[in-house]
Amino acid sequence: MVLHAARLLDVKAGKIITPGEVLVQAEWIVEVGAAVRRPAGAEVIDLGDRTLMPGLIDAHIHLFLHPGAEDLQTVEESVPQRTIIALAAARADLMAGFTAERDMGTEGAGSADTAVRNAIDEGLFPGPRLRISGNAIDILGGHEDANKYNPAQHVLSNATYANNKDELVAAIRQQFKEGADFIKIYETGPDSVRNGQFATVYQYSEAELRAAVEEAARTGKRVAVHATGEPGTLFAAKAGVVSIDHANQLSDETMRIMKEKQIFAVPTFTIFEYFAEHAGSAEQAARERAMLDLHEKEFRKQVAAVVPMAVGSDVGPFPHGTQARELVLMVKFGMKPLAVLQADLLNGAKVLGWEGQIGALEAGYLADVIAVEGDPVQDIGAVERVSFVMKGGVVYRK
Repeated sequence: MVLHAARLLDVKAGKIITPGEVLVQAEWIVEVGAAVRRPAGAEVIDLGDRTLMPGLIDAHIHLFLHPGAEDLQTVEESVPQRTIIALAAARADLMAGFTAERDMGTEGAGSADTAVRNAIDEGLFPGPRLRISGNAIDILGGHEDANKYNPAQHVLSNATYANNKDELVAAIRQQFKEGADFIKIYETGPDSVRNGQFATVYQYSEAELRAAVEEAARTGKRVAVHATGEPGTLFAAKAGVVSIDHANQLSDETMRIMKEKQIFAVPTFTIFEYFAEHAGSAEQAARERAMLDLHEKEFRKQVAAVVPMAVGSDVGPFPHGTQARELVLMVKFGMKPLAVLQADLLNGAKVLGWEGQIGALEAGYLADVIAVEGDPVQDIGAVERVSFVMKGGVVYRK
């Protein structure tokens, strides 16, 4: 198959090639350039005035969540029902151009994401390539525990309890047994902004996080953390996690370590914007807006400090298939379009552990290719206008 379009993004070189063509054989890219070979019998797909680019990567998603009261849906909906919802969400994300994603916890559905990932890999359902974590890990009374409910009702936490090093290691081993690709740990929460100052409570010490990182590394896997601010973000950086997700607040020392160790910040602006715009009261809207404003201010410091960035939206509590908004917001808040594209594609491939296989249009890479209306280097909003999706050489949207 030969894909032809007016433009092609060479994300590594940081330039647009005109015109652009990609030669695909089976699930692989075999040639890329302004003009490629056209073997006898090859199907040619002319996509016209569009830009060919690698499939988008979302490094922070929740397939098992949907808009609505998050704490109620995880209580009221059965795991089978939530698994069906997750399959629909995976399809929506793929059709929006996201060909690879990292699911950051099923929020109480245990290892059901293992079944979703495997079903997609086996071709039973359409969806992105997935890295999955099963249940995230949390402390008793922590960020994802059922703290607002009557204790006598014994409402389950949306995460797996682990309260010390030994329990962390045991939980990690159980999650890997059930099919997890990586480990997601809640390191901070709850969060607050008072008089313009951000504050959050840490959940695990540096030593505890280091034990988790070492246990995951024993089997060649990694740990990502939900960490919004200090000192939890510093503990996570010192422990050597792969990414610090949300990263509302990073100290100078934390940013230095992240740059030195190439630990990625994943800002997740879209979820903050969505909560601010869909708050249940004026007071809540003001709190959410204050959180977003502070996040933007801190992000600009992180960009100036050259903290490694990846792109993750936290999609789930807002509608699946709309998360390209994340790239738009990262540009709005201080990054150049090309830098955001490289964060999404090149750094995203690293975060997911698929570097050299996805994230670029290059011979020998998997044929994950999308086409967008416009030039994303000039107008990042082009990533919200996806009109063609191929994953592994199979056309899903045309």
